[in-house]
Amino acid sequence: MSMRIAVLGGGAWGTALAMQMHRAGHEVRLWARNADMVEAIRAGANARYLPGVTIDADLGATTDAAHALDGADCVLVVTPAQALRTVLGSIGRHIPEAAPLVLCAKGIEHDTGLLLSQIAGEFLPYNPIAALSGPSFAADLARGLPTAVVIASQEEERAAELAQAFSTERFRCYSTGDLVGVEIGGALKNVFAIAAGAVTGAGLGASAQAAMVTRGFVELRRIAQSFGAEQETVMGLSGLGDLLLTCGSAQSRNFAYGLALGRGESLEGRPLAEGVATAGIAARIAADRGISAPIISAVAAILAGRLTITEAVSALMTRPLRAEAE
Repeated sequence: MSMRIAVLGGGAWGTALAMQMHRAGHEVRLWARNADMVEAIRAGANARYLPGVTIDADLGATTDAAHALDGADCVLVVTPAQALRTVLGSIGRHIPEAAPLVLCAKGIEHDTGLLLSQIAGEFLPYNPIAALSGPSFAADLARGLPTAVVIASQEEERAAELAQAFSTERFRCYSTGDLVGVEIGGALKNVFAIAAGAVTGAGLGASAQAAMVTRGFVELRRIAQSFGAEQETVMGLSGLGDLLLTCGSAQSRNFAYGLALGRGESLEGRPLAEGVATAGIAARIAADRGISAPIISAVAAILAGRLTITEAVSALMTRPLRAEAE
């Protein structure tokens, strides 16, 4: 069934998702603040974020949030995680009450420790909340390359309906009722992607990177379980799948940030890496819950300037030995 879908955010992921919704046969209106970007998208390109990708001319783009959201049957929120509160506070009143809100960014609010679904619930208590996550690069999706993701909602039937509506031959959506598990996996994998990039950038070798990713997954699983996430979710697309993708490619902004960090390059002006904001709050959550998360803590300390990468590796390698399952 064709829907009117509003996409909030004109970056790489927002544009790619808008293109996918259009391919799936929906009427799409993409909202972005930047007028030049909107004009470029209307002209068939988003060279800043998706160079070389052609955008269908009839994909609607606008700087007018009220117009983008007018009559929307579904809203995809693709603004950065740390900006969600500001965006919903500014334009949330235009979102139709019955429209499902699909959160497509990944992160935990730095100041409060709230998940994005909790923030959305504060502003839009009567809107169904869902999340879209999984191993996916915007450039791949925009080019129509095969991609699989998961749609989560506490209402499993709604998650399945959205998955059906969004899917095409080259974009496969699975569904789950484990909203918290999907959100935690998507947020924490960004922190480990920074660590993987730093290990690679510092020239510590493939063995060190494999160990870091594997032990990082243990930390992700511990924290997710403390939130009540299901084991199957953590092992699925939004957990292990996304972790493997983002910890092994410079296409990941978080891996690229870590790579620059490990090489000692300037970090000024680099593309947004959500893991930078998430690391500190994730470390605090782990500490508050009594969860052992040494890699997350090390990344937070490095980003805060309290540790060098060399010092962090030394601390991790000289921790007391224990059984692997502990």
